[in-house]
Amino acid sequence: MRTRPSRLVAFLFLATVSTITFEKIHWETGVTVNLADILATLFVAGYLATRIADGDAWLPRTAFVAAAFAGAFLLVYLIGYFNLESEQALQQFVKGVVKFAVHFGFLIAGVAYLARRSQRFYWTTLGAFVGGMAVNAAYGLLQLAAAELGYDLDGILLSPLTGGASSINIYGAVEGEDVYRPNALTGDPNHLAIMLVVPLLALTPLYLRLERGHRLKLPLAALLSFLLVMELATLSRSGLVGLAAGLVILAFPYRRLLVSRALLVPLGAVGLLLAYVVSRRLDFFETVLRQRTQTRSGSTSAHFEVYDFVPDVLGSHPLLGLGLNNFSVYYEFVTGRTDWGPHSFYVALLVETGIVGTALFAAFLVFLFRRLGVARGLGRALAAARDPLAARVRPLAWGLTAALVGTMAANAFYLTMQFYYFYVFAQLALAVPIVFARR
Repeated sequence: MRTRPSRLVAFLFLATVSTITFEKIHWETGVTVNLADILATLFVAGYLATRIADGDAWLPRTAFVAAAFAGAFLLVYLIGYFNLESEQALQQFVKGVVKFAVHFGFLIAGVAYLARRSQRFYWTTLGAFVGGMAVNAAYGLLQLAAAELGYDLDGILLSPLTGGASSINIYGAVEGEDVYRPNALTGDPNHLAIMLVVPLLALTPLYLRLERGHRLKLPLAALLSFLLVMELATLSRSGLVGLAAGLVILAFPYRRLLVSRALLVPLGAVGLLLAYVVSRRLDFFETVLRQRTQTRSGSTSAHFEVYDFVPDVLGSHPLLGLGLNNFSVYYEFVTGRTDWGPHSFYVALLVETGIVGTALFAAFLVFLFRRLGVARGLGRALAAARDPLAARVRPLAWGLTAALVGTMAANAFYLTMQFYYFYVFAQLALAVPIVFARR
């Protein structure tokens, strides 16, 4: 009797994980409803229904701790409600609380769900997550090619589906030629770049530790090369900062493998491809790169200027901030601009939730790092027992650790850590010690 609903729950879970970065697929119904919102809500409802039907109330300890964090966050947000000062602020607060509930609900249910499934299903989930990002990046490549030919791929494919407007990002122009930055199915090229940091860093150690001749060796090399090309195509400085920070972490356990033939050959192929593309439009790319490496440009100044708001806000609401999801309201009140977000996760965290909320989120990150530390310890234990699974678990744990560090570094000037994909990433990180400790 459970076969059919179990299959449906598994489908909803994997569908959510694979489409979690498809930000542009959303509909306006008074509020913005993403495809991921719908799928995640259906999964949580379906999973709870099967658990209730089975009379099964068991939760792994990790899910309990995550639920405790969710309760603590909600308490901070609800107390911060009393700092709201307008109807607009209340509307933004309600939107923020709803998003938070869906995000953390999916995180908790997902950890509990993975704890019940096999190691094979965990790898399937990781594959769905990475595969969804690969599809997103592939759309970005098609989007870029179409734009160069004079077509708006979003207008052709997405607008009829969603009824909304979206398009590739135009950074500017060089001698009359537009400079395109693919944003794919995300809302911003920088979002795409920071999201791609996760599969690039998480998969690299797994790829390096695969045995010579393994059936996945060549496909992973091709996938990582493609994702790196798309990372560079976004022209995102934050994405590259995150990638560099994660590689520093990987250099500790894999410093020799990072300069091995297995990695240098794909990197060389990417370098040759880029050299060919740049050589055909040398003046164009030289101008673009010069602009992107300037530190005194208007966009760079704006990224740093948002940090100036922190002392002002903490001076008036130091403990709990202005209220969840209210930075945009404050920014509009101060500057009159409605088209500019905080452009820093840490600024948004401090401004919206104050010192208490920031300390709580720091504790949540410590929780993630500690669970990844347990996963790395599990990998060492498996290696000591001469278990071949060690060649998968330890690289996975190191890759996820590097991806977490890279994401944190990139969020100094963007705020993707409040997006759906980060909660799926956290879900995968927290589930590693549970799933593989059974060995």
